[in-house]
Amino acid sequence: MTDLTRLGDLLWTRGYTDPAWIRRFTSAGRELTPSRRVWRGPEPAQVLHDRPADLDALDIELGGTAIKLEDLFAAAQTDAFLVMHRGAVVYETYRHGTEAHTPHFNASAAKSYIGLMVAALAHQGLLDRSSPAAAYVPELAGTAFGDATIEDLLHMGTQVAYAGRPFDKVIEAQRYYAVIAPPLRPFGYNGPTTIREHLLTARATGRPGAEFRYENGNVETLAEVLRRVTGLTTSALLSEMIWSKIGAEEDAYYILDGDGVEAACGGFSATARDVARLGEMLRCGGAVGDRQIVPEEVATTITSGVPDGYPRRVRFPAAPPDSPATLSYHDLWWIPNDPYGSYLASGIHGQRLFVSPGLDLVVVHFGSQVISPDVQVAPLVQAFLRIGTHLGSTR
Repeated sequence: MTDLTRLGDLLWTRGYTDPAWIRRFTSAGRELTPSRRVWRGPEPAQVLHDRPADLDALDIELGGTAIKLEDLFAAAQTDAFLVMHRGAVVYETYRHGTEAHTPHFNASAAKSYIGLMVAALAHQGLLDRSSPAAAYVPELAGTAFGDATIEDLLHMGTQVAYAGRPFDKVIEAQRYYAVIAPPLRPFGYNGPTTIREHLLTARATGRPGAEFRYENGNVETLAEVLRRVTGLTTSALLSEMIWSKIGAEEDAYYILDGDGVEAACGGFSATARDVARLGEMLRCGGAVGDRQIVPEEVATTITSGVPDGYPRRVRFPAAPPDSPATLSYHDLWWIPNDPYGSYLASGIHGQRLFVSPGLDLVVVHFGSQVISPDVQVAPLVQAFLRIGTHLGSTR
């Protein structure tokens, strides 16, 4: 067995259990694999005004025990944490070598940014949510994703098996990583080597729209639809539609597969401050000042637009099978159904963008939390809500 083979097996099995190893990938993706920048545009960065608040002494509930923010950061292996309230930064901290200018892996939080662009273009009449994806990507006809509608894909409504394998969420996530990152391929891997090849192996095992099944292929299909409709790469499209218009300080970037195609469902990295700018734009109805970036109807219906026929309550990917289904899911955004109209983009290892119009709140959390049944998931959303209600009562 060669040293390279041993390295591949080590990367495959080490996986989610070492925060230092996770952090290596969350903070240095463009140093490890090909990438493409998302240009911030030529305009000056939007100034983020500071209005500091003392949150360090705030009590947050964790398993019936009150903890402080510092305990939360330790539990979540926090790399960056930023809170905006009523348009100003009230709290900001960076850990473990992450700095304000460091682009950090957003993981599956990036799915929501794809959903935002699809919804905006559909609102403008440039694509039809009721059309099958194969109408835009003909070679996907006959596959689970090509035969599903854009609406089905936006709500994780496909039931799919890849290459004849019984579907298993964890295995398929690992197989997706193997597609886009050669060092993560296990010994003897002979599967697809690009995202498009991977999608072509998908076959339907049930009727689209019948149930919720969280699966990366839905998002990669939507990203390919966007590329066909606009003629732009995912990076160029995100820059043109959003990143160059929110006053970002830094370029973001996507990692690429062997075809030079962006890993749209989770290969995006950006700074916490720029992700906060995106969230603040959404909190303000899709606008930055007097400039409308995203159609107001798209920004203000994220929590209320779940179409008839799709599940109103779904389980979070990391939740145990017997947990109550308390979340909703719309256009690739998670909705906690709280009294404040909140919604969030969420990714593995603790990546979150939380937007709460009712609390005048935007929170960004980047982390490198291990994934293990022996490690309790940090209560990030509960903490965000606690912070928001506290700020609302004191300011």
